[in-house]
Amino acid sequence: MNIKKIIKSLIFTMLMASGLVFSADFNKGLKAAQSGDYKTAIAEFTPLAEQGDPVIQYILAIMYFHGEGVPKNENTAVKWFTKSAEQGYAQAQWNLALSYYEGNGVPKNDKLAANWNTKAAEQGHAQAQWNLGTMYDNGYGVLEDDKTAVKWFTKAAEQGHAKAQNSLGTMYQFGEGVLIENRRAYMWFSLGSYNGFGYAGENKEKIAKLMTQANISKAQDMSSRCLESGYTEC
Repeated sequence: MNIKKIIKSLIFTMLMASGLVFSADFNKGLKAAQSGDYKTAIAEFTPLAEQGDPVIQYILAIMYFHGEGVPKNENTAVKWFTKSAEQGYAQAQWNLALSYYEGNGVPKNDKLAANWNTKAAEQGHAQAQWNLGTMYDNGYGVLEDDKTAVKWFTKAAEQGHAKAQNSLGTMYQFGEGVLIENRRAYMWFSLGSYNGFGYAGENKEKIAKLMTQANISKAQDMSSRCLESGYTEC
């Protein structure tokens, strides 16, 4: 999917999910965006963003970040991410964290990245939870803390986040923040692979070589129960 299709889908999904009722001017902007006329969409969305709507501020930030309807401008994108994030919009908080982590539109700052990831993670944003777990695992912007990393990996993994499932499997495999438990490591690797993360499948095969067939069978049963329960029985 190209970036234009991503933005079109994003605008429609985010605005429909917000449940908000907008003005005729907004509807004009939405129709323009759906047709790929991002220049008109920007013109219609900007006054609404300036009035303080966090969803539209976030969408405007995405459009500036990718240069759709306006020249690409990461600084302006960060401005709108920040306005939305400061109102508690989790998706904007995660994007702002990523901007600080990668140094896009702002100087790289791991502490601020961790701060904004925390705010989004506490609202249940799975990607932010995985990112925050990774930061605690490696000591980026926070003191290294494997137990806290496991906490955030677990929260994301229980939402079906494949990379977090792989990360959690690694923590159980090597006993980082938890006791070594190969069956549980195999379970999380298996789930990460099922959800599309290729490295998780490779890790599952590697750890299987260290396990008995009986333990592999048990781990497979654990994987099935976890998945079938919607991650409530893991």
